[in-house]
Amino acid sequence: MVSTVKSVNGVSIRLTDERWAHITEEHNELSGLKFDVLGTIEDPEKVYAGYEGEQLAARPVGQGKWVVVVYREKSDDGFVITAFLTRRIRSLEKRKQLWP
Repeated sequence: MVSTVKSVNGVSIRLTDERWAHITEEHNELSGLKFDVLGTIEDPEKVYAGYEGEQLAARPVGQGKWVVVVYREKSDDGFVITAFLTRRIRSLEKRKQLWP
C-alpha cells in the first residue's frame, strides 16, 4: 500500500510499505509514528535543503524531539527516502532553510 501526502510545495510525496518497513527497521523508535511522519511532510514547522537535492521536513513531537523526514521532489511527484527522530535540531539549522 502507498500513502501519499502533499508537500508544502503542493507535490504528492509517496511513502510505500516497503520504504516504511526499511525506515522502522533502521529507526525502530518511529514504529507507530507513521502518521507523524506523513504529517511532517504535509505540515512541517521547517523545511531544509539536503546536500544532494533532497528536502528535510522537520516538526516537533514533544519533549525536545523532532521528526525529520527526508524526501525528494520532482516536478509532479516525490518519494520518502528516510525519516528519523532527533534532539539535535541545531545541526539542521546550519542548512539552508527552504520553508517558511
